[in-house]
Amino acid sequence: MSKMKSVKIDRRSFLKMLGWGGAGTALAGCDLPTTVTLEEGKEEVVSYLMPEEYVIPGIGVWYASTCLQCDAGCGLHGRVREGRVLKLEGNPDSPINHGKTCMMGQAGVQAHYNPDRVTSPMLRKNGTLQAVSWDEALSELNGRLGAVSGDRFAMVTGTVSGHQAVLVSALMEQMGSSNHFAHETINARVWRQVCEDMLGDPMPRLRLDKAQVILSFGADFLGTWLSPVHMATEYAKFRSAPRGMLVQIEPKMTLTGGNADLWLPARPGTEGALALGIANFVIERGWNKVNVTPNVRRALAEYDLPKVEEITGIPVSKIKRIASLLSERSPALVLAGASAAGFEDGYESVAAAMLLNIIVGAVGETIEASAQFPEAALLARQGSTADLIKFAKGLENKAFDVVLFANTNPVYTAPEALGLEKGLAEVGFKVAMTQFPDETAMLADLVLPLASPLEDWGTHVAAYQAGGDPVISVQQPLMEPIHKDVRGFGDVMLGLLKARNKEFEQFADYYAYLKTAMLNMPGLADKDNKNDAAWNNLLQKGLLSAKPAKGKLSIKAHTVEVAGYQHSKEYPLHLVPSARLGLWDGRHANIPWLQEAPDQIAKVVWDSWAELHPKTAHELGVKNGDIIRVSSASGSIETQVYIHKGVHPDVVAVPMGQGHTAYGRYAKNRGANPLKVLNPITDKKTGELATHATRVKVSKVPRKNILVKMGGSETQMGRPLVRTVSADQFRRTEGEG
Repeated sequence: MSKMKSVKIDRRSFLKMLGWGGAGTALAGCDLPTTVTLEEGKEEVVSYLMPEEYVIPGIGVWYASTCLQCDAGCGLHGRVREGRVLKLEGNPDSPINHGKTCMMGQAGVQAHYNPDRVTSPMLRKNGTLQAVSWDEALSELNGRLGAVSGDRFAMVTGTVSGHQAVLVSALMEQMGSSNHFAHETINARVWRQVCEDMLGDPMPRLRLDKAQVILSFGADFLGTWLSPVHMATEYAKFRSAPRGMLVQIEPKMTLTGGNADLWLPARPGTEGALALGIANFVIERGWNKVNVTPNVRRALAEYDLPKVEEITGIPVSKIKRIASLLSERSPALVLAGASAAGFEDGYESVAAAMLLNIIVGAVGETIEASAQFPEAALLARQGSTADLIKFAKGLENKAFDVVLFANTNPVYTAPEALGLEKGLAEVGFKVAMTQFPDETAMLADLVLPLASPLEDWGTHVAAYQAGGDPVISVQQPLMEPIHKDVRGFGDVMLGLLKARNKEFEQFADYYAYLKTAMLNMPGLADKDNKNDAAWNNLLQKGLLSAKPAKGKLSIKAHTVEVAGYQHSKEYPLHLVPSARLGLWDGRHANIPWLQEAPDQIAKVVWDSWAELHPKTAHELGVKNGDIIRVSSASGSIETQVYIHKGVHPDVVAVPMGQGHTAYGRYAKNRGANPLKVLNPITDKKTGELATHATRVKVSKVPRKNILVKMGGSETQMGRPLVRTVSADQFRRTEGEG
């Protein structure tokens, strides 16, 4: 039996510790005492993961959990046989992914078994990281935290939600610091801000399944934007009869662009002008479903079609065709992603796309209000590059004495121009909570090894809830930890809080905290707080629906003005650091399955490459496999050439994910990292890093490499293997009569 300390605490404070502030306080009618003591919580402590009697050797059992390979929050089912997780699939009950997973979710099991995981705490002594015990590591950390006060302490995480977010907030409160920085390179921060400003809802529901035409300005919703697995399931409905039409406009072809009916390469940074030109033409023809103010109408009139063609390079005939599609195939939906948002006026470009949504009547049809999750403490603290820049400025100003990193690697993702490594050298004590020896961990003074997501507990609230009631997804360990000296993120955070607030001592571990929190949730709570049947049902299903507040959209159309296109003689090309499903922002470069998975467009494996248009390649005198140097005002990288028509002539596109200097045997010293040479340009409105605004020049390096890719050729090499017919001919003979 385990006997815990008797700690008296009032009910409201107790619920706040558990993350319940709104719905949680409604439990006052559940006959619970006004004070809670843990003398009532005596229990026999046994491992939750002890083998059950019904386990049969050779027979797999499926358990529900949550995928953490990105921040979409997909539900998982893990197949466990004889105590080992062997396979991951989607949870059919999840409204986010409906039983589906992407390649990253499937590869989660290989990340779990990765041979390069950090397996014990390491403390820097005499300039080198040396293995130490947890007691020594935590003693050193608590001593350092005890000597720092207020905003001299900072914490840097990725996107965090659920009860992990509650504990992070509690630690920041205990430390008296407001410096929690959430960093994600791939994010929809600009889209969220535009939605909040123009619709009153930062994350409205997008009804791809209702749309008859989707116009996307660089939103790779099938690959990396918002919630890709959910979007793919909705896209399948969009493509079913009557078949929807997809138009994708972007400077470099993405996975979504490769699936489009019409793909157009606009000049980088001109998507906003194109959206305004289409909106102007729609209003001129009287196709608008919503009237706009005279001010907006006058502003749009500045973007006549000849002017827009000059800015964007898109012919007037194509612009008219897109505008007519939005009218003919109503309801429409207009999206704007990374390539539209990644400039100094990225906010204005995304706002132009949203203005077009308003004009064609998409708001209320294909854009719906989201269901409002009732508990603010559990909401996702979404990462951004704006937070990375704020953190870098803090380092530059020597504002921090202790920095705690958790599940993030900003030393790899930050551009060199931000000076992160130099700034960190001035920080007195740096702690990395991580699974792997990444670039940030290698600069830390203390490294704390974390359990993998398949060994750990947690709850998660996805930022983009797919519709219906929002859900809390439960993460439970699918097997015992492979390495005995790793600890869960929640357990580490709870330990730090116990050292600073005796109220947290009532929880034996994070599992006890989490179970207590969830059994105080309306619908699960009972008189004795011991509803094991409800808890077991929750674990079996893997998620819990919350009763949402009803959302409402409030349209606020305003004038939008975007800059024209400027040519540069010194740096004639735009660098596009393209994101792709697989390596993501580089966090999966240590997973062999994803390294050998061919890029969805280029089919290249295990390396970096620079995509050049045939015209540009001819002007530079380079061929496939030639090595080129891509130079910006902030630095240069070298990689091999891949010639491809799916990129604008003014663009050199280098995918993110490679170029690690640490991170294990599968990632280290492989390829180039385009993020490193980005100029520190930011969006004027949101402060986000303008990822697509860096100008570069390209020069040939006198050496060549073999471009390793799946498939030998993109053409039939003169062989009539596949017969083609025009769409009109197909409709006459095979299709619609």
